Amino acid sequence: MQLLRNLGHQVETLSTLRSYNRDGDPAQEAGTAMAATREIERLAAAWQANPATRPDLLFTYHVYHKAADYLGPALKQHYGLPYVIAEPSVAPKREHGPWAAGYAQAARAIRSADILLPITTLDRICLSAFAGADKVHPFPPFLDHQAFAAAAAQHDRHRRVVAQRFGLAPGQPWLLAVGMMRAGDKMASFLRLAEMLALAMDTDWQLLLVGDGPERRAVAQAFAFASDRVRFSGQLEAADLPGIYAACDLYVWPAINEAYGMALLEAQAAGLPVLSVNTRGVPDIVHHGETGWLTTDAQPESLASALRDLLKDTTRRQNMARAAIEHVGAHLSMVAAQRRLQDIFARSGLPA
Repeated sequence: MQLLRNLGHQVETLSTLRSYNRDGDPAQEAGTAMAATREIERLAAAWQANPATRPDLLFTYHVYHKAADYLGPALKQHYGLPYVIAEPSVAPKREHGPWAAGYAQAARAIRSADILLPITTLDRICLSAFAGADKVHPFPPFLDHQAFAAAAAQHDRHRRVVAQRFGLAPGQPWLLAVGMMRAGDKMASFLRLAEMLALAMDTDWQLLLVGDGPERRAVAQAFAFASDRVRFSGQLEAADLPGIYAACDLYVWPAINEAYGMALLEAQAAGLPVLSVNTRGVPDIVHHGETGWLTTDAQPESLASALRDLLKDTTRRQNMARAAIEHVGAHLSMVAAQRRLQDIFARSGLPA
């Protein structure tokens, strides 16, 4: 929304209807469809009473089988409004089964959209075949990188602060991982990280884990073998994170079943090279050998081997750190995203 405002657009939230259906409950999906009908009627009445409030374009995000958009396709059809979806994805295997209704509605929305902005290469390929390549425009994740770049410029100061705050030894390499401690894929990544580090106990490192959640105790148990090397920060304020990233030496995260991982982007923006896995959307934001290192598989042996190599090569990590800051600023920053969207709108005949 801030990006669109920066381009001079007036942005308003048309509806707060939430369509997320975690388990594919048919009754819940039917309830969402009914609620959407009421929302459409409400908007139609408001626009009829005051035509000046009708928007020039509809913009929504993260449309997929668990979170279908019921408003956009109907409003586009009735009013002829341009319709844009950021972060759409389609999983044909969900056409049948618990999410069949959600899949059908998400597919309807994706096919009716004028512009699709997928954030990963995998989504781009799938959407191009599903809805037509002409409406698909790659739009990688982005952030406002300025606070992270500023933190990177004060690495030494942040390192002193973090060392004192969390009891880390300044002379040892610091590993960092940031994530919610919850069941599912996040927990799977924490467990794989623990397995990886258990194989690398012959090298010097300390680990700072940032985050909290219902699985905090289970995460602590997984890292109990190295309790003298691991620090838990708990949940931190967003304003604390740039300095934390900038103070550390290597971001480590297996990214099991993750689309891409926003923390991987934040780390690079602060000059922290990334060790992760070449999976799903991770290579869209981490350039292997340039801004980080991506193993070909998520096996702990592969990750541990890569970790050993990176910890031995300070020069390579420093080169990656500089490249990461430059890459985010040039391609994955708010400013870069604004230029990209402005160009997409202009090429599609929409107001830029």
